[in-house]
Order: sequence, then structure tokens, then C-alpha cells
Amino acid sequence: MSIAARLHPTRLGAIGLGIILVWGWKRALIALAAGAVSALAMAPFNAWPVLFLTFPVMVWLVDGAGAGRLGGVPAAALSGWWFGFGYFLAGLYWVGYAFLVDADIFGYLLPFAVTALPAGLALFMSLGFALARLIWTRDASRILSLAVGLTVSEWLRGHVLTGFPWNAFGYALTEPLALAQTASLIGLWGLTFLAVAIFASPAVLIDQPPPRASWLSKPWIAPAMAVAVLIAMGVFGTVRLAHEPVRLVEGVRLRLMQPNLQQDMKFNYSAKQAVMQKYLTLSDRATGPATSGVKDATVLIWPESAFPFFLTREADAMAQIAALLPPGTTLLTGGVRPPDAPSGPHVTRAYNSIYSIDHDGSILSVYDKLHLVPFGEYLPFQQVMERLGFIQLTMLRGGYIPGQRRKTMELPHAPKVLPLICYEAIFPGDIVPPGERPGWIVNVTNDGWFGISTGPYQHLQQTRLRAIEEGLPIVRAANTGISAVIDPFGQIVARLGLGVEGVLDSGLPSAIAPPLYARVGDLPVAILVALAAIVVGRRRTKTTLLGR
Repeated sequence: MSIAARLHPTRLGAIGLGIILVWGWKRALIALAAGAVSALAMAPFNAWPVLFLTFPVMVWLVDGAGAGRLGGVPAAALSGWWFGFGYFLAGLYWVGYAFLVDADIFGYLLPFAVTALPAGLALFMSLGFALARLIWTRDASRILSLAVGLTVSEWLRGHVLTGFPWNAFGYALTEPLALAQTASLIGLWGLTFLAVAIFASPAVLIDQPPPRASWLSKPWIAPAMAVAVLIAMGVFGTVRLAHEPVRLVEGVRLRLMQPNLQQDMKFNYSAKQAVMQKYLTLSDRATGPATSGVKDATVLIWPESAFPFFLTREADAMAQIAALLPPGTTLLTGGVRPPDAPSGPHVTRAYNSIYSIDHDGSILSVYDKLHLVPFGEYLPFQQVMERLGFIQLTMLRGGYIPGQRRKTMELPHAPKVLPLICYEAIFPGDIVPPGERPGWIVNVTNDGWFGISTGPYQHLQQTRLRAIEEGLPIVRAANTGISAVIDPFGQIVARLGLGVEGVLDSGLPSAIAPPLYARVGDLPVAILVALAAIVVGRRRTKTTLLGR
């Protein structure tokens, strides 16, 4: 049976057929455009209904790949690469802003960075399309083939070569917040499976049901089931949000300081005193009749890499901090830390750290960032690339030193806290150390690298989902924003906007009992993918036996 004979003679069928039959540069352009438009589903736009238009294009591209060689796998992979390139180019354009901080040094690399990262990440999308084509069917179950292939490839993107799960498809189902509550059961990768299956489902509306088909074979069944799943997710989330009131930890008062410093000040030693004075003045600012300054805070939080110097080597800075903090107040602050071993006056390597500092200036504990950013904090094959003249964006010779392990911090007047630095908060299932469940998470970051762009909004979106997955409140202190206090259901209790200077006072939401995802991790999505693969396998076997 020809492709045209299997399709409904409707306008939608004509569109689908046109995409299925197109080849060459037009096919690449369609995939590129569909991928780019799909990026609108991510923060800050959250226009996820657009995926009902773009994800069916994925299905039709894989349908049409069957005309190629080797069962259409290479053609499907190529279409997947173009879709992924468009998606990541539109969604990660803001990475280029980082190369303009020191434009005289890194500016020439901007076009390469803005295109090379999407090109590399698109290889995972290419793999997902290829896997889907390998298990492709001719009926509505091919939607599950695509969901299986892309869930596997997206999971790999989040883990291979240290991983970069930024803007995984599952984030499309995190706004409104009621939909995001499903992450407490199946996490980001489960949401990714559902997102692909739900949004790709309208593709089967172009199918012509076989003669004497049962009602289960009707084309409208798959989209109807997709809408039913969306409604069920919304109901579950609404009930969960309504029946779990937010409580605050008694006696804990947070104050987040968002200095909105430009990058040239944060890494300029000559600006040392100006930076410290800004921090001290801003931290003690009265925000109204209810708060008269830092003396009302139990925990004061400063952002990542707060100082253009090594804090522990500047006695006057430590003395100023001690003078600022009243008894009973602890400071959590980011800071670059030199190695413990003596290294002379010129430090070539360092840690990206969080310090816990008491009111008398004593350092209570330190956490060193475990998951470093490639090309930002270190270079792959560091020594070789440095000999070739390359250096990472932070310009620290030798790169940063990774920490030894994830660990919690004990605080004098607050629950035990888990520190995370920058993008450590984007890795689902890999943030809470086994046996060390904290009372809350603090995430210090410096999204100032990326200016006023979509990047910081996407970072916040991902951090909120970690709160839902783990059932833990997250307190996020960012240099330029967006700073926020997030409860265990992903609700934002308080926030400071992007590009704003100020302080944020808030109570600390209480943790809740670990939800299913926090207890069993990715097991539910593994079962979901396995069951979908079984269904697809049975459908392939059945259609083969029937000769269709």
C-alpha cells in the first residue's frame, strides 16, 4: 500500500504527506524550523501548546525516512540532527553572551560557540530519531517508538561526557505548576517520555484506519488519550498542591543578597573594596518596617564566586564580615578557594566553593563544587589545549579543581543544608547524597555571564523541578538574578527579578516526606520505556505477520 493510500484525504493529511515526501534541503529546513519553534515551549515563554504543531513534524520526518537506505535509519538520524540543531540554537543562543564578558579575548569565538554547542547536542537528537526508526511501526504505536527513542537519547544527553540535560523536553510539562507535580513520581525523564508521546500524538490524525478496524485503531484515539493524560496530570497536581499546605521552619529567617554586579567587577582585584562595601551595605539594608537589616536574619546568603579575591587570604574582608554578622546569624557565600597545600603567592588552580561563616568570622564548613562546567571552569584535555593557546572563560590556568563528593552542611540555627553551585542543580537524581537527606537546598549561582536573556529563566525552571522531585525547598541566590525561595512543590515563595539589585527576606519552607522519585529514582521511567518498547515490538510483529 502506498503512503498516500494510507493517509486521510484531508488538509492535515496533505500537510503530513508533503512533509513525508519532501527530500533534500527542504527536508532539512523543515526539521530546522520545527526544532527552533519548539524552543518556545521552554522558559520564559512556556508556550508548550506549540509542540502539538512541531512534534508531529518529527513523526512525519521519520515516516518519510523509510524511503532511504538501510531502513531509513541514516535519513531519520539526519532529520533528527537538523531538528536538534534548530532546537538548541534557538534555546541556547544566550551561551554567546559569556564570550562578550572579555570580548577582546574571547569575542572571536562567539560564532563558533553559539553553533558548536547546538551542533554537538543535536547528535543526541539524531541518535533518538535513529533509535525510533529502528523500532518504527506503521500505526499509531509509532508515537511510542519516538517516545522511547527520544527518552533514551535525552537521558544519555544528561549523562554522557559529564552530561548537559538543559532544556530536556520534559520541562515543557512544568508550567502550569500543577502539571509539574508528576515529576514527584517519575522525574524529568518520565516527563520527557510523556511530553514526546503527548505532543506527537496529533501526527496519527492523518492515518487512514485499515478496513474493518476496531475502534481502538481509529486515528483520534491517540490524541484523545494524550489529552486524557494531560488532564489527569493537571488533576493530580491540583490535588497535591491543595492538600499539602506550605509550612515554614520555626525560628529561621533568610536574607538573600543580590548585588547585580557586572562581570568585570567580580573578577577584578582592584575592585575589592568597592565589591565588599556594596555587599556589606546591601546586606544590612532595611526593606521596610518589618525588617531593619541583617540582624533579623538567621542565614544570610551571598551568590556564587562572590569575591574578586581569595576570601581566606584577605584578613580585612573576613573582619568586615565578622563585624556585619550579629550573634546567631550565619553567612553562606560562594567564593573561589585556593588549594589547602601551600602554593606560593601565585595560585594556578583553585576550587569553586561555598563557605559557611559564623558571626565571629570563623569558617564552619566548606563545600567544593563537584560538577564543573566544561569550557567555563575547565577544558577537556586541559594541558594539551592550553599548549595550543586555549583557556576557559574563567581564565584560571590549569582550570578549577573538582570537589571530592557531594555533602551536606550543618548550620548552628537552621536545618542541615545541601549546597549546590550553579548548574549542579540541573541534574535530576544526582544532587542529594545517599543517607544525607537535608532539610533544604541552597543553590548559589552567577547567571550574570548570560546577561538579560532567556538563560537565567531556564535555569530557574530547572531548579524548581529539582524541588518537586526531591520534596525539598530550594533557596537560590544569584548575582544578577533570578534569586528565589522555592517550596518543595515548586511554588515560588519570594523572588527578585533578573537584573535587579536588592535583598530578599523570607522564611524557610519545611521539607516534606521524600516523594516517590526521591526514593526510587529513574526506576519508574525505566519501566515506562520498557513497557512502551514491548507494545511497539508486539505491534511490529503483528503487522509483519499480517503483511502490512
